[in-house]
Amino acid sequence: MSNEQAKGPRNIIWLAVILLVILHQDFWFWDTYEPLVFGFMPIGLAYHVGISIAASIVWFLATKFCFPVADEPAEAKPEGESQ
Repeated sequence: MSNEQAKGPRNIIWLAVILLVILHQDFWFWDTYEPLVFGFMPIGLAYHVGISIAASIVWFLATKFCFPVADEPAEAKPEGESQ
C-alpha cells in the first residue's frame, strides 16, 4: 500500500483513537454500580471492558494499515560470494 493510499485508513485510525480517548472519560458511572451486567458485573466495569475491546480492535487495525510493509524481499546472495 503506497503512502497516498494509506492516508484514508490512517485518518480513520486517528479519529478512532481520539474518540476512544474521549469515551474513556466516563464520569457518568462513578456513583452507581447498578444495573449489573450479566448479573455480576457493575455497569462501570462493563463499560471499561467494552472500551478495552474497542481499543484492541483499533490498535490491531493501526498495525495493519499504518505500519509499512516491505514491498520487496531481501535479495539472496549467490552461495560462493562473500561480503
